[in-house]
Amino acid sequence: MSDYLENRILNHVLKGTAYTVPAGIYVALFTSDPTDAGTGTEVSGGAYARQAVTFNTATIGATATAADVLFPVATAAWGTVTHIGLFDAVTGGNLLFSSVLTTSKSVPSGDQIKINAGDITVTLD
Repeated sequence: MSDYLENRILNHVLKGTAYTVPAGIYVALFTSDPTDAGTGTEVSGGAYARQAVTFNTATIGATATAADVLFPVATAAWGTVTHIGLFDAVTGGNLLFSSVLTTSKSVPSGDQIKINAGDITVTLD
């Protein structure tokens, strides 16, 4: 969970500060760790764009993606994707969650990344 989201949740629950739920959640691909601070190198160029994602209803403190996420075909090399992030906007916005990939993925021109339904999980404990 990012520093941004941790602070928003704590202030919402413990101080009654309003938190507006994002209109959408978007998956971003990174070639370096975005960290809790929201830094790192997000893929750019070559037809890359964050993709909208939906989640199932959480149970027992966890949820997973409800549908496949398909990124556009790369029109230039995107580098080696090592991390993903969940954002509250299709561009800019705030990092909410991030994770290292189980296996890094080199994305040359002509390749396409697909994340299967259920492959992104968010757990709070």
